[in-house]
Amino acid sequence: MSVTDWYAHKSLGEGLYWIQEKFFESSNRANIWLLRGSHQDVVIDTGLGLRSLPDYINSKGLLGDDPQRKNPLLAIATHAHFDHSGGLHQFQQVGVHSAEVDALANGDNFETVTWLSDREIVQAPWPGWRARQYRVKAVQPTHILQEGDVINLGDRQLTVLHMPGHSRGSICLHDGDNKMLFSGDVVYDGAMIDWLPTSQVSDYISSCERLVGLVDSEQVDQVMPGHYHTFGAKQLHRIASGYIDKAGTCPARFSTFAWRTLAGLALRASNTRGIC
Repeated sequence: MSVTDWYAHKSLGEGLYWIQEKFFESSNRANIWLLRGSHQDVVIDTGLGLRSLPDYINSKGLLGDDPQRKNPLLAIATHAHFDHSGGLHQFQQVGVHSAEVDALANGDNFETVTWLSDREIVQAPWPGWRARQYRVKAVQPTHILQEGDVINLGDRQLTVLHMPGHSRGSICLHDGDNKMLFSGDVVYDGAMIDWLPTSQVSDYISSCERLVGLVDSEQVDQVMPGHYHTFGAKQLHRIASGYIDKAGTCPARFSTFAWRTLAGLALRASNTRGIC
C-alpha cells in the first residue's frame, strides 16, 4: 500500500490540517494535526507510524514550497501512547513532556500502552503484516517539554500545558491568540481513560479543573482532540466538569482499580511476546 493510500487529510483553514490513518478503524485511531506557521510547522501526534507521515505530508504539498522556510518539521506527542507516538521516529525534531522522555528513548512498549489487534487494521500496510509484530520504535526526543514552554511558529505560538492524569506526561497545546486547544487524550468527546497503569485519577481531576478554568476565563473556543471530532467551549466544560463530579465516587474508584489491574496484566502479556 502506498503512503498516499494509507492517510487522508482535510484542510480546516488557516494552515491547519486534520490527518487520519484510513485503514486503522478503531476507537484508538488518533487524530493527527498539522499546523503551519510563518517560520515553523508542527505535527501534533503521529499515529501508528506504519507508513511514512513525512512522505505523505510532502507528497500532498501540505508544507508549500517556500525556500526561506528552513526549519525541519517538528513532531510533538501529546503523550507517549502508541497511537500518538508510533510515527515519531520518522521525524528529525521530536518533542514530548519530560515525564515520558525515557519511555520513548527506551522503546518502552509497556508505558506506551502498545496493544494492537489485526481486526483494527482493515487493510494491511504491506503484505504479511501482523499486529503482533507492531512495536513503538525507540526515539530520542530533541525537545523536552515542560509546563509553560512556548513553541514559536512565527505568527502563532503554542503554550505547553502539562495536564497529567491519562498519562504522567500528557500535555495540551494552547494557541491563546486563536483560543484553540490541542488536547490529546486529556479530553475528547468520549469516555475518558483513567485506568491505565500510569494513569492517576487525582491528577486527572486537577487537570479537568484546569480545563474548566480555561473555559470560565474564555481562553478556549475550539478543541482539537486526540480522538473523534472537534468541539467547542461549552462541550469542553460539560465533559471536564462531568469527570470531576463522577471520578471521586466509590463505584468509579472501584471500577478504575479493576480496569487498571486488568490493563497491567494484559500489557505485560502482550509485550513479552516474541517479535516475529
